[in-house]
Amino acid sequence: MTAFVPADPAFEERVRASFARQRVMPLLGAVLERVAPGEVEIRLPFRQDLTQQHGFFHAGVMTTVVDTACGYSALTLAPAGAAVLTVEFKVNLLAPGEGEAAIARARVLRAGRTLTVSTGDVFAVKRGEERLVATMLATIMVLKDRPGLAD
Repeated sequence: MTAFVPADPAFEERVRASFARQRVMPLLGAVLERVAPGEVEIRLPFRQDLTQQHGFFHAGVMTTVVDTACGYSALTLAPAGAAVLTVEFKVNLLAPGEGEAAIARARVLRAGRTLTVSTGDVFAVKRGEERLVATMLATIMVLKDRPGLAD
């Protein structure tokens, strides 16, 4: 695994501040748990109102959380003052998301000047055991010197 060196020494503070400004993450109840160079982990506690008709985490909810994790994994390596936006992703749903929580773990595969490719996995936590339920491959655009968009 590549050991990434962040361009901004204050990357963790910047990622956490940006996450705190998100409106959808608190709506879902998601919590940013871990931030490291090229890596982010977000935990989503189970709630009935986040499920589909069979009582599993809704695929759209899991996708939202893992997309956010992938984006923030890219932001950890972006220069100060830059913002990130997802431009493409693919999700494979591997198993029903059932349990007490879902954890999205994302990491950068390749960080470029303009495009960063990240991967993310969603694990359902049930009785203390983690089960892989979804995986994402995402392309993230790094936007530099864009007033109003800086994270």
